[in-house]
Amino acid sequence: MQSLWMLVACAMFAIMGACVKVSADAGASMPQIVLFRGLPSVLLLYFWAKAGRRPIAPKSWKLHIRRNVSGVTSMWLGFFALAYLPLSTAVSLNYTAPLFIAVWMLAWGGTQRDPIRILAVLLGFLGVVGVLRPSISEEQWFAAMLGLSAGALAAVAMMQVRALGRSGEPEWRTVLIFSCFVVASSLVGLLLDGWRDLDWRAWLALLGVGLAGLFGQLTMTRAFGLGSALLTAALQYTTIIFAALIGIVFWGDLPDWLAWAGMALIIGSGLLSAWRTYSEDRILRGRQAAPMSETPTKEAEHV
Repeated sequence: MQSLWMLVACAMFAIMGACVKVSADAGASMPQIVLFRGLPSVLLLYFWAKAGRRPIAPKSWKLHIRRNVSGVTSMWLGFFALAYLPLSTAVSLNYTAPLFIAVWMLAWGGTQRDPIRILAVLLGFLGVVGVLRPSISEEQWFAAMLGLSAGALAAVAMMQVRALGRSGEPEWRTVLIFSCFVVASSLVGLLLDGWRDLDWRAWLALLGVGLAGLFGQLTMTRAFGLGSALLTAALQYTTIIFAALIGIVFWGDLPDWLAWAGMALIIGSGLLSAWRTYSEDRILRGRQAAPMSETPTKEAEHV
């Protein structure tokens, strides 16, 4: 049941995407949007860690820097796509990360003949074609390519997050340091672009970006930490469905059958890739645990 928190996270991330779109339409700059995405998480997690006397310094700055360079860049590109594309299209492109992970595993991961990964890549490719069908206007192609690049960089960030988890780094510290990098990147952007005067509509949308992003991050962390990893990974794709429904209600962006089919293929590709990765991780953990189980412990020897 804990995995169902992922549905709450998906709804929050879809709302966050809608707020990004509204805030950009209301005149907020991209650095301002990114600042409000990261600042609430920094404040909440910092004071929470201090109250519990939890150490903030990470075990490996190298892993965090790798994760955050790709993750923060992916966020900037994804937000740009959200600002200039239909909500469902931008979110679908942002969720192509498992497709790129499958491509990477086929090319360099030693699983070149894995038929499941080959099928995942083919489904994902067809899904992207369906979402980026010729009805995308000429001025939207640049934003679409940035959205696809956001998915590719998110794949790199996801693999670094797995490495952080295996090194024993707690999820809250990973999120805190990521949020600090997000805020730092926004401050650099504000130095270059300056602070824009905003009306109440933009402020309200920016507040929505921060709160929805924060609650989405917390509920997603809870789902992955306490629920089934495979079920949680599968449920995360409901963000695309939530985004499509929000786009229909508030912007009248009703996807045609080809776009719906493309979204379904991207979801199917992600599910296959997530299932394959989860299965391989279980097999690897089993092999690593087997030699240990064959070695008698000191307690067993005493018995």
